[in-house]
Amino acid sequence: MAITDWPQQERPREKLLEKGPAALSDAELLAIFLRTGVRGKTAVDLGRLLLQEFGSLRNIVAADRKRFCQSHGLGIAKYVQLQGILEIARRYLQETIERDNVLTNPFETRHFLTARLRNYEREVFACLFLDNAHRVIRYEELFHGTINCTTVHPREVVKRALNYNAAAVIFAHNHPSGVAEPSAADQYITQQLKQALHIIDVRVLDHIIIGDGQITSFIERGLL
Repeated sequence: MAITDWPQQERPREKLLEKGPAALSDAELLAIFLRTGVRGKTAVDLGRLLLQEFGSLRNIVAADRKRFCQSHGLGIAKYVQLQGILEIARRYLQETIERDNVLTNPFETRHFLTARLRNYEREVFACLFLDNAHRVIRYEELFHGTINCTTVHPREVVKRALNYNAAAVIFAHNHPSGVAEPSAADQYITQQLKQALHIIDVRVLDHIIIGDGQITSFIERGLL
């Protein structure tokens, strides 16, 4: 049976308009993205099959182009469309944290950092440079490393902070292993950075580690 033959309150698009997107299942959200099904299967059926194939909605979103396009009902056009949607979401989050004091909006700040860093397969060390009102001046990915480590150079971080005339910073990096526990090396380099930036009167407000569904804050752990 085609979705157009379903009761109106069960159709994904009408359900979203009536109850909001949070009321939809993962398969129904995928159906809205896919728009159409394939022979013998509705868009919702196809969404369920994709969830079974990939294991989760996140795995679909994080799939590389080759893996994504190999799946039945997808392809390069859908891949481009999805990447565009993801970038819109990232820019929305960035505009949100740039508008507000990040310390009064920690949820959006962490959500933004997670969106930026979680899906990297190698460690990436990033920094939010902040002004005196703790508004974001710039987000920058400073160092790219291997699957389990990144070499961070305090001198380069100091140079970037001076370049942006930053008053404070928030560091962030991902753990591709998915475990967001800070290592001894993470703690050591954070202290080195804190000391280097103190010389030029720049405060380190936090260092956030992004894992798989996990976030660790140095300030909340008492590590700063």
